[in-house]
Amino acid sequence: MQRLLSGIKPSGDLNIGGYGGALRQYVKLQHEYESYFFVPDLHAVTVYQDPKELHQRTRDIAALYIASGIDPDKATIFLQSQVPAHVELGWLLETQAHFGELKRMTQFKEKSDGKDTVSSALFTYPVLMAADVLLYQATHVPVGDDQKQHLELTRDVGERFNNRYGRTFTLPEPIIQDIGSRVMGLDDPSKKMSKSNPNKNSCVHMMDTPEDIRKKFSRAVTDSDGQVRHDWEQKPAVSNLIEIYSVFSEEAISVIEKRYEGQGYGMFKKELAEAVIEKLQPIQEKFYQIVNSSELDRVLMNGAKRAAETASTTLHAAKKAMGFVTF
Repeated sequence: MQRLLSGIKPSGDLNIGGYGGALRQYVKLQHEYESYFFVPDLHAVTVYQDPKELHQRTRDIAALYIASGIDPDKATIFLQSQVPAHVELGWLLETQAHFGELKRMTQFKEKSDGKDTVSSALFTYPVLMAADVLLYQATHVPVGDDQKQHLELTRDVGERFNNRYGRTFTLPEPIIQDIGSRVMGLDDPSKKMSKSNPNKNSCVHMMDTPEDIRKKFSRAVTDSDGQVRHDWEQKPAVSNLIEIYSVFSEEAISVIEKRYEGQGYGMFKKELAEAVIEKLQPIQEKFYQIVNSSELDRVLMNGAKRAAETASTTLHAAKKAMGFVTF
């Protein structure tokens, strides 16, 4: 089987964009690829994280993997910080990455904009991200629009290493889904749904109550047109809601458009909220059962062991290729 690697950073409460753009996809892809799903907790600390919150959010993401339907007997679930090879290969690959490449990273520009000081880790973490992927010889990586640039850097650094030292790394291909890869804010369809938005009604979290979900969708912006029609150029707010509906109901966009033809937005937004609630309730129930359980500990320990076995093989090959003394 071809191999896939992906992960969700534990830097905040996961919203439904994480389900549409990642979790839903992971559940399907685990049957098509040898899959590694990790929690990139080392990436989270490129900016300050409260230690207690980081600890709990790391467990939360791992628990959501399982609660959403990832089978730990089929896929490898692990924490990045529990496999030291990530950091060691990250350093080796920093010798191959160029300052100019990192300076051009869009996410670094966005996260450092307006700040007097930022950590050097925020600047170099795309190289650690490259190490995450190359370490497992991943053939495919699911990416959203905002991660394409980082995967391109991964391929560039991997190819540069291969050219200098001999073929060591597999160069991964992206998997880009058409619908749900990027869920936008309910208050502003030009901005990605984010926990940092001061408008709390802009973002639906995975653990929101049914009451909160109904309230947030009822207040979601639309337009004055009154037509439930998918058209990102002319109707971005409504198109965003239609895509969320499609993700959570697993219905085609054309089916949704036809159902609400000529009905305005009231019933559409109500039934959209119910579709999200219906999908999230069993995930939430399973999440609360396992998030602080010994079962989750067992899954993560076993996953780290399996991941380390694969990672150590690649790391040894990379060190040997570079001329380090290896045994």
